[in-house]
Amino acid sequence: MHLAVTLVAPDPSVIPAAAVRVEQALSPLSATIAGRRILGPGALDLAVEVFTVLSAPEILAAAREAVHQALEHLPVDVAVQLTEGRRKQLFIADMDSTIIGCECLDELADFAGVKDEVAAITERAMAGEIGFEGALRARVAMLTGLNNAALQRCYDERVRLNPGAWTLVQTLRAKGVRCVLVSGGFSFFTTRVAEACGFQADRANRFIEDGDALTGAVQEPILGREAKLAALREEAARLGIAPAAAIAIGDGANDLAMIEAAGLGVAYRAKPVVAAQADCRIDHADLTALLYFQGYAAEDFAQPLTLTGE
Repeated sequence: MHLAVTLVAPDPSVIPAAAVRVEQALSPLSATIAGRRILGPGALDLAVEVFTVLSAPEILAAAREAVHQALEHLPVDVAVQLTEGRRKQLFIADMDSTIIGCECLDELADFAGVKDEVAAITERAMAGEIGFEGALRARVAMLTGLNNAALQRCYDERVRLNPGAWTLVQTLRAKGVRCVLVSGGFSFFTTRVAEACGFQADRANRFIEDGDALTGAVQEPILGREAKLAALREEAARLGIAPAAAIAIGDGANDLAMIEAAGLGVAYRAKPVVAAQADCRIDHADLTALLYFQGYAAEDFAQPLTLTGE
């Protein structure tokens, strides 16, 4: 059986020690390091051969547990997966606090003077302590009467792509991967973020408006946890692939179903309930770690166009 163990760290100097720990951790599983490939600064791919009678799911679970324990106190992100099929054909991503660095609804609430109240509900919903749909209705109700102009101000002043987001999406698109943004937030923001980052499609909730102000209501049905899962399945079916050929990333409890269903489910700076269930986590590196996890090297990464004059 062939596994790929990919190590990614903001500080390249920790990678050699991490590789040693991985080799030691896998040794009791009758696994050996068959090859090493430097993918980029602070990114190392280990080709692992495992000689065992265990099934693929059993050895994968055991290898992930051993490696995660070995690297627990090092600032290294790691993915352990079967080598075959590691490059995915569909990318499904959450938006808030994943592709972008904020929660749009919390920031929008600041324009209504209720950010602290809304953010407290957001935190509980993302941690899985309360239901997402009810939490969304409650938060949007606090925005009743907010002028629509605040939405554009919020986007212009508060929304920024997370490091590596543009490169991740543009590289995957160049490799023929369909990239879809799926958010429990709102289409006003997802359409703009999708365009800025390069996603081919986006799905999100919609505010109900009355003239130039928000009514405090959300268009039903609400896109939440199950709708995100449905989006993954529908997009996979559209491509004629299994969910195993998809990669999904998110940070909150409403992302968990799609993360568990994908071939590689990734937790990004995630709540504990999500991090515990994901196949791998990105806690230290930027979003280009997802490219390294799929075996792409830095020279494969898309580069922004630069204009030069005579």
